[in-house]
Amino acid sequence: MNGIGIVDAILSPLGFGLLLALVLWRLRGRLPRGIWRAGIAVEIVCLFLATPLGANALVTLQERRAPQPAACAAPLPSVVVVLSGGVRREPRDPLDIGALNAASLQRTLAAAELAKRIQAADLVISGASLDHALAQSTVMLELARQLGVPEAALRTESASLTTWDNAQRVRALDPALPPRVWLVTSALHMPRALIAFRAAGFEACAYPGDFLAASFEGAADFLPSGSAVANSAAVLHEWVGEVVYRLRAAQ
Repeated sequence: MNGIGIVDAILSPLGFGLLLALVLWRLRGRLPRGIWRAGIAVEIVCLFLATPLGANALVTLQERRAPQPAACAAPLPSVVVVLSGGVRREPRDPLDIGALNAASLQRTLAAAELAKRIQAADLVISGASLDHALAQSTVMLELARQLGVPEAALRTESASLTTWDNAQRVRALDPALPPRVWLVTSALHMPRALIAFRAAGFEACAYPGDFLAASFEGAADFLPSGSAVANSAAVLHEWVGEVVYRLRAAQ
């Protein structure tokens, strides 16, 4: 497991909860009562965030921070930049659209719909693949083409592995993009992505492409689930990433 994987495991309410439980158990009887009670309270929070109810509350809080397209001031951008969101497995070839995960699919659908509504729009797709030879952006480009975006309007940036790298490499494209662009990514990811693109010199307008928050479905939402743990961990990952990016942008 690489460094990012270790950090993500600790940020998970399951991973952090288990680690804290181990510490509390090993130090039982030696901790002051106040610290012991604080530790138990944190364990309760971790358990809550491992349930769909808690995870949806956290996801809703994060997604509401993403600006809406209506907040973009005139003149509206004519260039759409969409960030890759990952794959479910290694793509066999550029036509293997089924290899894209839900985030990449939703982002591409939203970006293609937006680009087709803008006269003479360009659509730039950014993102490589950490563990696969075929870039995510290459497969997403094929999907955008099948959705009706003209070939001449499509461009890719297929070397970036992080959101910060997305912004820097898109800014370095030749011919250069105008400063004002539509930025398409997940609502969950949008606040951090905007920090990166604004630090790269873009006046980015947000266009959230997919949402994770779900409505209350019943008693099962009070029970821990793997998807809830993953969603809570994703939000906590974004919050830590935002702090890192803000510090990086300030340098």
